[in-house]
Amino acid sequence: MIGVILLNLGGPDSAAAVKPFLYNLFSDRDIIRLGPKPLQKPIAAFIAHFRAPKTAAMYRRIGGGSPILPITRQQAQSLAVQLGKEAPGTAFSIAVGMRYWHPFIAEALRELYDRGARKIIALNLYPHYSIATSGSSLKALAQAHTCYPDCAVAEVRSWHLHPKYLDALSKCIQEATRSFSEQPVVVFSAHSLPQSFIDNGDPYLAQIKETVKALSERMSLNSRLSFQSRSGPVKWLEPSTEGMLRSLAAEGMRNILVVPISFVSDHIETLYEIDIEYQELAHGLGMTMKRIPSLNTNPVFIGALADIVLTKAKEQAWI
Repeated sequence: MIGVILLNLGGPDSAAAVKPFLYNLFSDRDIIRLGPKPLQKPIAAFIAHFRAPKTAAMYRRIGGGSPILPITRQQAQSLAVQLGKEAPGTAFSIAVGMRYWHPFIAEALRELYDRGARKIIALNLYPHYSIATSGSSLKALAQAHTCYPDCAVAEVRSWHLHPKYLDALSKCIQEATRSFSEQPVVVFSAHSLPQSFIDNGDPYLAQIKETVKALSERMSLNSRLSFQSRSGPVKWLEPSTEGMLRSLAAEGMRNILVVPISFVSDHIETLYEIDIEYQELAHGLGMTMKRIPSLNTNPVFIGALADIVLTKAKEQAWI
């Protein structure tokens, strides 16, 4: 049996989970360094305490909790079905491992081990590699792996130019574009990252740009790239998506299609930040703004995940 762990960020599933989720997030020095290492967790606890009420209010606007776990589980189920079709002679078992809330990555690895899997493919659900996302998840997996020395783990670090991933996005963009009366400006909105990460060699920005370039050339898009979800007093990647909308309005652009390029499932960044905050901003600027649906269980996207898993399994000579 081959086990597959789908690695993702995770999110609070209730109001009570918001504070501990934020604590786990801000305790991770791979995302942000809060003073000297011994002070990381005390500062994280302080930030979580004061940010929790505001963050919980945001989650109430989108149903009370993050949908990322049920969506990722649906992706796992769809992937299992697709793998069964494409590799009927091989048994796959799939588990979901989240970085900052249950089920944690160590729990997912233990689940697969208990099912009998001794060959594990770790598939990051971040198309673009960054030490703050994929790297942090793989680091947590490596720590958990020490408890299972008889288990082999193969990592999928990024897949930002996979043809079926690009196909899925292209189809969503094409369908959304038809809903406008005239050709919209396509704003690719990626999760931001501190500029210092890029300065230190993180490949995230280069991979984001490669995805945007591939899609723009394939579809002849009038596109822009911006970044969302910043927090903390450090220099972040520019321009911000909020700033981009203001700039486009100043240029006289009135039709905007937002493509959340670094997200493959709905969560607070799509459902609240884009659909509520940016939508209100765009409306105030006299713009018509729409967002493509998140890939979630899009069949073409699930086909991409299946192809990635099977390719990695073949590379390892496991099938």
